[in-house]
Amino acid sequence: MSKAIMIQGTGSNVGKSMLVAGLCRAALRRGLSVAPFKPQNMSNNAAVTADGGEIGRAQALQALGCKLSTTVHMNPVLLKPETDVGAQVVVQGKRLTTAKARDYAKLKPQLMQSVLESFNLMKSRHDLVIVEGAGSPAEVNLRAGDIANMGFAQASQTPVILTGDIDRGGVIAQIVGTQAVISPEDAAMVKGFMINKFRGDPSLFDDGYALIEQTTIWPGFGVLPYFQDAWKLPAEDALDIRNVQGQGDIHIACLQLSRIANFDDLDPLAQDPNVRLTMVTAGQPIPGDADLAIIPGSKSTIGDLAFLRAQGWEIDLKAHLRRGGRILGICGGYQMLGVKIADPDGIEGPAGDTEGLGFLNVETVMTPNKSLTEVSAKHAGSGADFSGYEIHIGRTDGPDRARAFASVDNRPEGAMSVDGQVQGSYLHGMFRNDAFRAAFLTALGATEAGQSYDQTVEDTLEALADHVEAHLDVSGILAAAG
Repeated sequence: MSKAIMIQGTGSNVGKSMLVAGLCRAALRRGLSVAPFKPQNMSNNAAVTADGGEIGRAQALQALGCKLSTTVHMNPVLLKPETDVGAQVVVQGKRLTTAKARDYAKLKPQLMQSVLESFNLMKSRHDLVIVEGAGSPAEVNLRAGDIANMGFAQASQTPVILTGDIDRGGVIAQIVGTQAVISPEDAAMVKGFMINKFRGDPSLFDDGYALIEQTTIWPGFGVLPYFQDAWKLPAEDALDIRNVQGQGDIHIACLQLSRIANFDDLDPLAQDPNVRLTMVTAGQPIPGDADLAIIPGSKSTIGDLAFLRAQGWEIDLKAHLRRGGRILGICGGYQMLGVKIADPDGIEGPAGDTEGLGFLNVETVMTPNKSLTEVSAKHAGSGADFSGYEIHIGRTDGPDRARAFASVDNRPEGAMSVDGQVQGSYLHGMFRNDAFRAAFLTALGATEAGQSYDQTVEDTLEALADHVEAHLDVSGILAAAG
């Protein structure tokens, strides 16, 4: 029977996703058939799977670490925040409902069934499944009905390794405190701990490491130094997108919307030597020297259009166009560029129409059915072929659709203004394609050849596995999995 190990963290953003990706590649190099799994993820940065659903971007990266095609069973429950108190609930790749935080708890028994179904399916296909927890098991107020951490570990009888983040400080208290607040039954599931994101000389933490072992009676599996090339891997959190202050010829400014979604579009641009990428955050103006402004995808197009206006970015965009700058809207950003967004069924709020930015002569009608598909396309401007994916609700049409951004199956996709300064497309992931990215940036004035994005990701995963093998007791971790 196949085995599993679960990597839980003492808090959010302690590096669990990166650790799992590195451990997956390390296990693969040892000849194991290995797969990633996360019972519940909360992210608006989703990946379209080979079997036609959606999962968190981190699990798509971990699948690359395993050299596997993605499947909805790698992340059976995906929560996509739509408001501060509510989220869309995606189960095994398909939308189930939208629920407020209080109501979500009532769904958990039903969701646990789907989680265990997917987990057992992944175990049946592979020698080893490496599971990523969510948040922290120390959130004992959420323990009842938990499907993401100890609730899952107990239900599936999966052993746990606890990970602390020394970079944020207080790592001894993180780990010892976690043991202090969880139940003895849950503590018994923990087979050891790891320390992540250490900077400097690891030997300086020897006494602290020994203190954790002595206090918890949990064995340590190592101290992992900060992985400097982590930024080269696809980011799941928009806050992890790196502002590149290099010498690239092309300055691209991306608006960091409040519900920004599927921003993996930006990862290849952040690495391209031709590009200086600026993430424009709330309250900041769009830089006056930007060559291109990107309005990215959004989980709440109408809400983020109001957010955009509240930052003064509509005025900035008009000034940007007067200076000769260009605008690219992707997915929700494309919808915002039009004349009107109609929401007759009240999918994103009260039913009615919302005035768009008016930079493209198109209109969007929100519809309940979601387009969720991988596509092959040809860029209209350069003729470059590229692959991407669609993940959106709504239909967009109008006169500017006569000047398509691309063609998909010989059908026009997207739109462009008469003067060519403004373009919109529903296609995500386009910049991963090296030939397309080079052609697109050349049209903006780029002068040097780019690099292979996919090869950079592959090389970085190999380097991450080397890093994990050098500093962690990988053999001990695999032994803990059985």
